[in-house]
Amino acid sequence: QQTAETGLGALTVLTGGLVVIAVRTPEFVPVFLCVVPVAALLVARLRTRLRTQNEHFRHEVEHLSSRVTEMTRLIPVTRAHGLEGKALRRVDGTLRQVLSSGLRLDLLNGRFASLAWVFLNAVGVLFLTGAALVSYYGYWSVTPGDVVMLSAFLTTLTTSTTTLAGLAPVITKGLESVRSVGEVLQAPELEDNEGKSEVGSVRGEVAFEGVGHTYSEGPGREHEEGRPAVRDFTLRVAPGETVALVGASGAGKSTVLNLVIGFIRPTSGRLLLDGIDMAGLDLRTYRRFVSVVPQESILFDGTVRENVAYGMDDAGDDAVRTALRDANALEFVDRLPQGLDTLVGEHGARLSGGQRQRLAIARALIRDPRVLILDEATSALDTRSEALVQQALARLLRGRTTFVVAHRLSTV
Repeated sequence: QQTAETGLGALTVLTGGLVVIAVRTPEFVPVFLCVVPVAALLVARLRTRLRTQNEHFRHEVEHLSSRVTEMTRLIPVTRAHGLEGKALRRVDGTLRQVLSSGLRLDLLNGRFASLAWVFLNAVGVLFLTGAALVSYYGYWSVTPGDVVMLSAFLTTLTTSTTTLAGLAPVITKGLESVRSVGEVLQAPELEDNEGKSEVGSVRGEVAFEGVGHTYSEGPGREHEEGRPAVRDFTLRVAPGETVALVGASGAGKSTVLNLVIGFIRPTSGRLLLDGIDMAGLDLRTYRRFVSVVPQESILFDGTVRENVAYGMDDAGDDAVRTALRDANALEFVDRLPQGLDTLVGEHGARLSGGQRQRLAIARALIRDPRVLILDEATSALDTRSEALVQQALARLLRGRTTFVVAHRLSTV
């Protein structure tokens, strides 16, 4: 939208002008054709600097967006500790970096446009002087009228060339945005499911055979790089059996859960589902039979119905209400102003922690999973909410292969 109309118009004028000159005074066409490539060379030499500065500016803007989001999420902590001034100074510093980077970019664009304009007009003066001398001395039968025509056309063509050259910063900025999207599109797939066996049914037998996993890289790892999070782990879980993993932080509990879900793959040993190595399975089809109840219930800004039936477009009100009843959530949902159509707010902000967790259990129930993952599902609840959630979990566990991670033995 920013380049097509202006660029096509300038290109049309430039082409039409060159055609008229070729018909009337073909001797001057080579001179005109020299102006455009030289201008293009000027654009190419400056474009590298423009690209680098555009990329730097994009990174600064992305960093600002991240910093503002971070500041917003930390508002309760910031106010509780009286750190408003420090938080504002941090964001102000980032804003100043964006301002500085933007000014540098604008100055570079301005210098580029000015240099292109001066260069093209200097060439135009030299060209017209030459044309006037040719006409004065009678070379190539160039008349004064031709000089006037060339003067008019040179102004028009110079303007068109300058316009095309002026689009270079816009195009460069656009290409940098495309490159930013390309970084995401060209990132390697987290998991390769192409050509692997689809999972049509799951009994729920899970077997670890000498499984080990080592995190190779990345910040915030529980374990040092190169040190195994899980080593020589062997376990066989029968269909419908419940297994609890209890241990200190960093012991590898979450790693085992992520292996079961398929978020990570064993770096040694094998992980079998119903006797089949999961390395040969299409994990997307397997996860239709898996439900996860995380420590922090993840809700989006929609209705109760939308959150419970997430991904289950064919689920009716009866199925939703049954799942809510089994999750001990129907009693508080019916008291909400619009019932199932009540908006829960961003991240479920309009509900208590226990209510959010019971909705997460209802979401798991409605999927009727064969493999269930409970990751510290009651750790953040008070005693009464924990009792209600545990009753719901007891219903959820029946007949399902379940992996429970807990710090408290009461949860187990």
